[in-house]
Amino acid sequence: MKKVFLGVLIFVFSGAVPGWGHFQTIIPDLPLVTQETAQTLTVNLRFMHPFEGTLMSMEKPRSCGVLVRGERKDLSEKLRQADLPGEHGGWDFEYSVHKPGDHVFYVEPQPYWEPAEDCYIIHYTKVAVNAFAMEEGWNEPVGLRGEIVPLTRPYGLWEGNLFCGKVLVDGVPAADIPVEIEFLNDGSRKAPEDVFVTQVVRTDHAGIFSYALPWAGWWGFAGLAEAPETMKSPDGRDVGVELGAVMWIHVSDIQDSRK
Repeated sequence: MKKVFLGVLIFVFSGAVPGWGHFQTIIPDLPLVTQETAQTLTVNLRFMHPFEGTLMSMEKPRSCGVLVRGERKDLSEKLRQADLPGEHGGWDFEYSVHKPGDHVFYVEPQPYWEPAEDCYIIHYTKVAVNAFAMEEGWNEPVGLRGEIVPLTRPYGLWEGNLFCGKVLVDGVPAADIPVEIEFLNDGSRKAPEDVFVTQVVRTDHAGIFSYALPWAGWWGFAGLAEAPETMKSPDGRDVGVELGAVMWIHVSDIQDSRK
C-alpha cells in the first residue's frame, strides 16, 4: 500500500479542481492478516480526492481506534505525522495484530473548512481488516456519528462483486441521501470525462445502497448528510456541516484466482 500512496503523490497538484468527491482515507498496507503475511500493519490517514490523487490539509484527528470482537481500543497516541511534500498533512500509525477476528479501524477527523462549498466537512471513516480467517465483527457498528454498516462482507471481494451497505447518521438509517464512490488511484486509471471520477448512488428508505465493483484496488464509499447543527466559519458566519459516513474496502483481481 505504501507503493499506492507513492504513486498517488506523484499526481498531487495545487489550485482549483472540479467538484470531485472529498474523502477521508484510512488505508492499511495489508487488506488481510494471515500466518504468511506481516502481522504489524501500517495505516495511512489522508484527506484527499482519491481518483485524482489530490491531497488536502489534514489536522491531527480528534480520535482513532480499533474495534476487535466487541472491544474498542483508542489508538490516538500512536498517530504520527506523515512525511508528505508541500503543506499537505497526513497521519500514520502502526498496529500489531495478535487476535484472530475482524479488526475495524476508524477515525474521527477535525472539521475541514471547505470555502468552495461554504461548509465544514467531517468524515467518520473506517476499514475492516480480517485476521487469521476468523470472520467475526465486520458487520458490527462501531458507534460513529456517521457510519456505513456493511451488508456485504467487506473483504475477500473479487472485482465484479456487488457491495451493499447501510448508512447510519446519529444511529438512524439515512434515507435518500447520496453515496459518493471513488477509486484510490495510483495513476493507472484515466477518466474519459470528469463525470466518471466520482460515482454516485442513493440510499433507499432504509438507508441501504449497493454498487458493483468494476476493478481491483481500494474503493471508498461516502454517505453524505447534513448535520442539524451549524458551526462558525472563519469569518464568523453560521454555516452548515457535512457529515460523511465513509468506508474503504479492498477488491482483488479476478485473475488472481487463475494463478
